[in-house]
Amino acid sequence: MSARIGVITFPGTLDDGDAARAVRYADAEAVPLWHADENLHDVDAVVVPGGFSYGDYLRAGVIARFAPVMTPVIEAARAGMPVLGICNGFQILCEAGLLPGAMIRNQGLHFICRDQWLRVENTDTAWTTRYEQGAEILIPMKNIDGCYMAEQSTLDELEAEGRVVFRYVGGNPNGSRNDIAGIRSENGRVVGLMPHPEHAIDALTGPSDDGLGMFYSAVDALIKA
Repeated sequence: MSARIGVITFPGTLDDGDAARAVRYADAEAVPLWHADENLHDVDAVVVPGGFSYGDYLRAGVIARFAPVMTPVIEAARAGMPVLGICNGFQILCEAGLLPGAMIRNQGLHFICRDQWLRVENTDTAWTTRYEQGAEILIPMKNIDGCYMAEQSTLDELEAEGRVVFRYVGGNPNGSRNDIAGIRSENGRVVGLMPHPEHAIDALTGPSDDGLGMFYSAVDALIKA
């Protein structure tokens, strides 16, 4: 039986279709989860995809954090379920308190859309075991509120505990502190990043297939569980 990975759709979500496709590329079953769902339909992991949930009103991710589906997501994540937040999904996980820090407007105040090199800093998470430490991967990014910020004490803790998962290479595109592109929870089961691995699963349609390793990693973690 294949792993069941839920993909959430909020009003304004853009990338749920591509996230589901990435799940299927990793030989798992993509299970659609609606923002109003009050349970997770027996999924084994969850992807919170990118877009502009609820139009990014008030602040990116802040309304989605209170959607009914997030209650079981938060409970399951705290119990050890693998959860991946991509772009707006990363913002939502920060707003939900599953990851520390916050996203603010890009340093240059512009929407950024480009292929971005990342360095894999941590392979000891549910979403990165298929990578080698220090590997550089090419992943598309597209955001305007992608500047990762946190108090210095939080940054120091993330660095000391090896919780920075991805770091920008070749220049910081948005002013994120410490060139941070993605981080993990204390137990390594929850990961958030601003670039879009679901857009890099096939060299025919993306700049690389480097993003596919995240989805294969999750399947591996579920098989071992």
